[in-house]
Amino acid sequence: MLKNTSATQDLILKYGNSNSNTGNSSVQIALLTWKINYLQKHFILHRNDHCGRKGLLKLVSRRRKLLDYIKFHQHQHYLSLIKELSLRY
Repeated sequence: MLKNTSATQDLILKYGNSNSNTGNSSVQIALLTWKINYLQKHFILHRNDHCGRKGLLKLVSRRRKLLDYIKFHQHQHYLSLIKELSLRY
């Protein structure tokens, strides 16, 4: 799914401020959003992929937990992040 390493490196640089800062919550949220968008396109073609849909729900849940963490600790950063990633809150 994350075969495109240039896209992932761009996301890591944009949200992590360095190439090795992959543990940052913002980076993790951006990568999860990229994976979720990819899977949404996948489910347009493969409607009966129920195992994949379960994985999608896990990714959405993990992203929601990370967003809640940022919302509690850095509210202004949370607002800018959801605006950049065009997520609803």
